[in-house]
Amino acid sequence: MGQILVGTCSWTDRALVGSGWYPPGRRDAEGRLRHYAARFPVVEVDASYYALPSERNSRLWAERTPDGFVFDVKAFSLLTGHPTREAVMPDGLRAEPRDPAVLDEVWARFAAGIEPLREAGRLGSVLFQFPPWFRPGQRAEVFLRECAERTEGWPVAVEFRHPSWWEPGQDEASGALLTRHGMAAVAVDVTQTLPSSVPPVTPVTSPRLSVVRFHGRSTAWGTGSKEDRFRHAYDEDELAEWLPRVRRLAERTEQVHDLFNNCCGDAAVRAAETMTRLIDRDQPVAARLPRARSAPAVPPTPGPCPTPERSSSSSSPRRAAG
Repeated sequence: MGQILVGTCSWTDRALVGSGWYPPGRRDAEGRLRHYAARFPVVEVDASYYALPSERNSRLWAERTPDGFVFDVKAFSLLTGHPTREAVMPDGLRAEPRDPAVLDEVWARFAAGIEPLREAGRLGSVLFQFPPWFRPGQRAEVFLRECAERTEGWPVAVEFRHPSWWEPGQDEASGALLTRHGMAAVAVDVTQTLPSSVPPVTPVTSPRLSVVRFHGRSTAWGTGSKEDRFRHAYDEDELAEWLPRVRRLAERTEQVHDLFNNCCGDAAVRAAETMTRLIDRDQPVAARLPRARSAPAVPPTPGPCPTPERSSSSSSPRRAAG
């Protein structure tokens, strides 16, 4: 049975900081991360999607977290086919992914930015979240092959946002494609009431890793504001639905990362706490992970959802993609 690590997609959302989950004295950059890492064994870095990661931040993150803690780092937007603002490009480079020189430089800087995490053994995965217009086909296969060549030796996870990747008739080919490149498939939990809803399938495409990202079940997932898209407080029954799936993933992979992206107030950390408790209760004692002391369970409430910020020590506005 593989390890099951539970955490959230960011640790410094303004909504989370304003919720009161971080105690007084632990609300600076270092205090937040140390407080979070004492309660969860994994976190997703989404700041790296909006701006290239820095070696300094990666080194500080490794120093401020305990042995065994890992970071899942989201790939920079230019590397996944998303629009990228010129303002976040380094040294005046154009945000032009079709320019080989630009692409080479961005890849080199991204690799350098996460290298301290790799050296410290803290890189859980690099997440390639592809846009909704990234569909199955020859162009997508070429893109994935090039990503695999650039990331050789990295733990890579792939999240498809177009539902056709995992629909019957295409799902086996999608799984085989990721398996061929050694990439872990990302399963998702979203509302199933929309044409854009990705089905909650759980393919295993890498023996090392499986990832589940819980986006919430808002019906505004495809069209609402940032806050509305992620506004959902998971209840225990909704999370319990995933226990058999997570357990089957753990039977086939070395690690499973369950990451909560319902970033309204403290909804994500409360859901992660509940999921941790359910997994611990569901597993035999001998199979349970050693964990830091968890905060007392509190019923999750969405509450107000102010505009969030990125999961780094910066104060730049956070996420459009999730």
